[in-house]
Formats: sequence, structure tokens, C-alpha cells
Amino acid sequence: MNTLLQGTALHRAYGPTPALRGVDIEVTEGEIVAVTGPSGCGKSTLLHCLAGIMRVDSGSVRYRDQDIGLWSESARSKLRRTEFGVLFQFGQLVPELTAGENVALPLLLGGVKRREAQKTAEEWLDRFGVAELAGKLPGAMSGGQQQRCAVARAMVTEPRALFADEPTGALDVLTGEQVLGEIVRVAREKGMAVVLVTHEAQIAAYADREISLRDGALDPTGLGLRTRA
Repeated sequence: MNTLLQGTALHRAYGPTPALRGVDIEVTEGEIVAVTGPSGCGKSTLLHCLAGIMRVDSGSVRYRDQDIGLWSESARSKLRRTEFGVLFQFGQLVPELTAGENVALPLLLGGVKRREAQKTAEEWLDRFGVAELAGKLPGAMSGGQQQRCAVARAMVTEPRALFADEPTGALDVLTGEQVLGEIVRVAREKGMAVVLVTHEAQIAAYADREISLRDGALDPTGLGLRTRA
């Protein structure tokens, strides 16, 4: 498989506090990688740097051999609307928009005509078993339903890479595993790479490979890079 995304010697600090200390990571096309470790170890910061949400202080993030750290904010925003999908722990649906409108939003921002965007959004809501919610506002949905809609929104553009930050953290165990199973199923079907941040072993088990962080660096105990059989 070809390398899709590569982070090299990544450093990032918040004021005097280091969050990443020289992390190296490589993700190949269609691979699912779990990033694990205790709270505060730098997992979310790593994901945000890889997704181009924030810049590293030093090191490089290369997507298809291009250093996205050199790109403008508008270029990185466009990347996240087209070839990257981002999924957060609490979904972060726009509360004033219906489920269908939320899912259609990335397409509309990309210039897709409204009717086509709505049709595609409905197809993705159906793929995740929540087609009946297309006309409902987020406030009228359960947490699991909101997260399924958020997954559909993150995947509606069929990105080459999905970045999922604790996507099941706000859900009960059963619902969380159902949502993760759906993410993995669609990612396999579409050949989509996934970078999955989690502190739960049963969620990390869905990945092809697990990278463990501790204090902003790869875990020095030897568990920093594990490939599943």
C-alpha cells in the first residue's frame, strides 16, 4: 500500500507545556490506525495536526507527499471539506440545521447543487440507519442518533482519510461499538484511511494497527507501535 499521510518529528506545545515531542507516524491508503494512551498524552493534538486543523511547531505533516503545513488556512480548510473528513466526540452538528442539512453542508460548501447534495445526504443517512431523521433537528435526537448523523456528514464527500477524535466517548458501550462498526464497514468498502483516537481498548481493537502515546511521545515501553495479526 502507498503512504497516504506521514508525520515526521512532530512537535507542538501550548505555551510552555509540550503536547507532542517528536512523534513519527505513517498511515497508508485504506489503513485504520488507532492512537491510544492516557488522557493528556497528546492524542487529540496529534490528530488535529495530521488533519491540518492546527500547525505543528516543528516537523512536517505530508499528505500524498505534500507538506500541508506550508499551505494557507483556506487551502487546509478546503482539504478538510474534500479529501479529509473530521469526526469529533460530540458530533458537533449545527443545532439550527436538520440532520439532512447538516450532512449536505460539506457538499454545498464544495459547490454541489442543493438538490444533488440533499439526495446524497439522504443516501448517507440511510447507510448509517438514520434516514428517518433527515428532517429532524439535533435537539430531537438521542446521542447515538446525533453521532450517526455526524459520521454521515464526515463521510459524505467520500474522503481519502477520516480523522475520528474519541467518536464513541459520549456513547454507551453498545451504541459506541455499533457506530464504530459502521465506520469501519464503510471505510473498508470505500478504501478510506482512518486515524482513530481512543482510550478504550475495545474500540482500538477495530484498527489494523495501534500507536500508543505517553507524555507526547511514542510509548517507550515498546508498545508504541503494534500491528494486529
